[in-house]
Amino acid sequence: MADTEYYDLLEVSSTASAEEIKKAFRKQAMKYHPDRNPGDKVAEQKFKQINEAYEVLRDEQKRAAYDHYGKAGVQGASDGNPFGGGFDFADIFNDIFSDFMGGGQYNNANTGTQPRRGVDLRYNLNISLEKAFSGAEEEIVIPTVKNCETCHGNGTKNGEKPNPCPTCQGRGKVRRQQGGFFVFETQCPQCHGSGYVITDPCPDCHGNGQIKTNKKLKVKIKPGIDTNMRIRIPGEGTAGMFGGANGDLYVDIIVERHKLYERKDDDLYTAVPISVSCAILGGKIEIPGIDGKKVEVNVPAGTQNDALLKVKGKGMPLYDTERRGDLYVQVKVIIPKNLNDRQKELMEAFRAEGDENGCQPEIKGFFDKIKDLFN
Repeated sequence: MADTEYYDLLEVSSTASAEEIKKAFRKQAMKYHPDRNPGDKVAEQKFKQINEAYEVLRDEQKRAAYDHYGKAGVQGASDGNPFGGGFDFADIFNDIFSDFMGGGQYNNANTGTQPRRGVDLRYNLNISLEKAFSGAEEEIVIPTVKNCETCHGNGTKNGEKPNPCPTCQGRGKVRRQQGGFFVFETQCPQCHGSGYVITDPCPDCHGNGQIKTNKKLKVKIKPGIDTNMRIRIPGEGTAGMFGGANGDLYVDIIVERHKLYERKDDDLYTAVPISVSCAILGGKIEIPGIDGKKVEVNVPAGTQNDALLKVKGKGMPLYDTERRGDLYVQVKVIIPKNLNDRQKELMEAFRAEGDENGCQPEIKGFFDKIKDLFN
């Protein structure tokens, strides 16, 4: 009968894939780790057994020998000692816990003098509503860094790439083992994580490889752009190091408030005063459009105060299209305060000719709500 002890310890079948074995070991290791079970001798022994099982089953050759001959086939590999026979406990936990630590950061340390991509930059750009309507090309000045021309971005006086750090061998990190089980990586104390050391720095950049500068750029704004939209300009971030690509520039748009118009998505709203006679008899009014042209608004007879009149296709452009939103005009009926005698006479005649009951017109919906209060 085939030996299945190692599979049983990890609670997997003998046909389990390498990924299933890895996940099972992670689960069992977390469960029985001595740090989680202080003073528990049973858990400590179980922890050693599952490590012994994983050492064998994670290796294709050892697993094949175990499947054919049982423990006798892998006796030389572990010799009954989970920490012997070339077993690298730190390597196992680098593999297992890389999933929790950024997808393998233990195996992907600082790249030293390898190419490094530049940093992305962000810039807030305020524009008027008119420019958001028509589109524009704005010139901006951004603070950034560029590679030092004297040392070609290497930071050394002779312009050549710096030497790898002798403490971390160019990795930027050093490992230390704690508690006999876990291996931690920390920033190298000599190079401070850079992975290299410069003994003779460039006099212009003082060994940084880069210098601060201001850069002028032109940003193209498409019609219909709105607040919180972002324009990406590739390669206009900070310069990369050691031949790495530049970062990108992200321009965040802020459309300023307008004196006349309020914007809601692609529609525009405004409030316009009209006379009593215009509200009663109807007429036309003109207002300045966002495109600089006059917009004629038709006021129907009998228009009430605060009525919202729609003018189709006179709003903002829909971004990256040729369509436009609508314009909504809220009318504010202005009541004259000082009437001359003739105006008063006409208004009295108007009231006499109408069916109004004094100052309170009979509006059915309103009186239906309050009639019970009078009774």
